Amino acid sequence: MYVRMDQLSLVISRALDIIEKEKFGASKNHSMRVAVLCAAIGRRVGFNDDCLSALTTCALFHDNALTEYMLSEREGNLQALNLRLHCEYGQRNVEWLPFKKDVSGFVLYHHEHKDGSGPFGKKEGEYPFEAAIIAAADLADVRNHLQRIPAESLPELRRAIREQFGADASSKAAGALLEVLDAHMLESLRDEALQATVEKAIPLWTADIRDPSIIRIAGMVAHVIDYKSVFTTKHTIQIANKSWILANHYGYDQTQKAQLYLAAALHDIGKIATPLEILEKPGALSAEEFAVIKEHVRHTYDWLRGIEGLEDICRWASNHHEKLTGTGYPFGKKAEELDFNSRLLACVDIYQAVCEERPYHPARDHADTMAILYETAKKGEIDASIVKDLDTVLAEYSLRDVPPPRILAAHTNPAILNLK
Repeated sequence: MYVRMDQLSLVISRALDIIEKEKFGASKNHSMRVAVLCAAIGRRVGFNDDCLSALTTCALFHDNALTEYMLSEREGNLQALNLRLHCEYGQRNVEWLPFKKDVSGFVLYHHEHKDGSGPFGKKEGEYPFEAAIIAAADLADVRNHLQRIPAESLPELRRAIREQFGADASSKAAGALLEVLDAHMLESLRDEALQATVEKAIPLWTADIRDPSIIRIAGMVAHVIDYKSVFTTKHTIQIANKSWILANHYGYDQTQKAQLYLAAALHDIGKIATPLEILEKPGALSAEEFAVIKEHVRHTYDWLRGIEGLEDICRWASNHHEKLTGTGYPFGKKAEELDFNSRLLACVDIYQAVCEERPYHPARDHADTMAILYETAKKGEIDASIVKDLDTVLAEYSLRDVPPPRILAAHTNPAILNLK
């Protein structure tokens, strides 16, 4: 069974752009514009589809570590903005993706300057050309907001870019950028045209859902989602890990386990669009604030439903707040409309939310958590048989994290999964 990685990458990029705008005031769709420019440059210099997939996806994800960085800073682990860490975290994350080409250094060196004044002191020619391409496209968009430039201003824009780049951008990459930056390109970078542009720019790219690489991308997405808030740093990854061991309990095969794990990792991707002040509010939410919170599931559904190969995963992920009584959200589905995995994710999500520390309650042990789940099952809102299974399977993990799947631990950097 295959999943369209190019489509999934675009969804993840959309989430990352929301974070960049929220945290740093970056313009909307910045990473997509960078990816489109990189794709055009890559084609101009003769990259094949595998190389283009690697370049454009790294361009989409060049700022993927922003949430992780910002949370570390808020926790007092960092003193000031550190481009080295931003680049190191970002490179680590993209290396978990199932590329057919080595992407070493593509994100790590995307803030280097040709004169060696970047965070790693690398001069032009000492870092991959792909990193130089991303750097040039990134710099051009950040400094000029390319989506706002009318075609008739192209000559002035090109002169400005030459002046801006100076010692900053690689001469070769800057030259290639100017070659592709024509009136047609400017029109294609406008917000109203960009989605169609970027879909055409990224080559079709598929991966077998059973591949450990798919589990790695699930881990990366969960990492990005969880670092949105200091109170959710383990929420998604722990739901994914708990879902995996429950899948083992139910005798799922490798494909079924991978699907469930990915659904768990993606179930809260829409929460990236939820304002931080609501996520971290210490008291009770108002009716208006709760309505905003509930929208995260609708975002998850809207973002995932167009990805080929994720049809079941989209359904399970977007049903995680539904109730058997029909009183859940966002669809108000009833018991007969909710399949087993939808019910399972709903139960695991509640378990994790109840047991972990939140602004409005301390961490709870397994017994106290199960008491709440049993009470919820008595009301007919969640599946009582699954609740009993959670009691059996998760008892040994009271007040401690469930470890990642062995298939993942054997292939991935342990930092994302708290395997310190």
